[in-house]
Amino acid sequence: MAIRGVVSFWVFPLLSSLVWMGMLLGMLLSWVLEDKYRHYDTMSSRATIAFISNIGADRLQPLFITGCILTACLFDVGLIAEPILRLKGRLVLYKSTSEKVLCAFNIFFAVVGTVGLICLSIFRTGSPGRLHWVFLSLFISGYLFSAIFLCAVYQRMAAKNPEHPELRVSFLTKLVFIILEMVLLVCFVVCRKYKRDLSAIFEWTISFVFSFYVFHFVMDLYPAVHTVSLQSRFIAPVEDEKPGSPRPSSSATSRQNAGDMA
Repeated sequence: MAIRGVVSFWVFPLLSSLVWMGMLLGMLLSWVLEDKYRHYDTMSSRATIAFISNIGADRLQPLFITGCILTACLFDVGLIAEPILRLKGRLVLYKSTSEKVLCAFNIFFAVVGTVGLICLSIFRTGSPGRLHWVFLSLFISGYLFSAIFLCAVYQRMAAKNPEHPELRVSFLTKLVFIILEMVLLVCFVVCRKYKRDLSAIFEWTISFVFSFYVFHFVMDLYPAVHTVSLQSRFIAPVEDEKPGSPRPSSSATSRQNAGDMA
């Protein structure tokens, strides 16, 4: 599926991950090379490594705002496109109502994460005040719960569609991301009070890992490029057909009929 036949939806998570990675690298390299490890006013007196929000609340705030808005919006387009593609038969079909409900929760929490990320960038929350923690919590918890619900969707779909191993690969990728991010998140929170520099390192690590998570959605959406024609799309399972199998093309059907006649 593409927007007016020009841009395929797999491009959106790709662009989102590149924007996020580029923003992080730009901010980090600017702090190291241009600011020479500057100690910002919003940093703790005992900290020597800047948090992302410290840099984003200073002169690079326009970059921070632009990067966060583009990342969140592009990523959300990809997330919303997936269920649409499945309902249209462009990707493997849902087999149960529970999968659709879980997908709806996935999108809802992704929107929550989007609101948190955009607000975190727009408001000057370099200092760890109330607003900072509220928006940071919305951002992290929103996308984390979104990943959990989507992981549950793929676990069910992989079990019901063993003929499509890419579903299991995607499920395992999401599961690894969830486990890794939760471990890093615990380390980030634990170190926040007593080991500020170590906590900052964990924050940067969490953010870079997130870019790879966004990028892996290219794998989920790209198969839709092979089901552009109506004949190649997935159809609801009927008797004597494998569930979720793509509809045979008209040319293939014609050849089969010709062979039967012969």
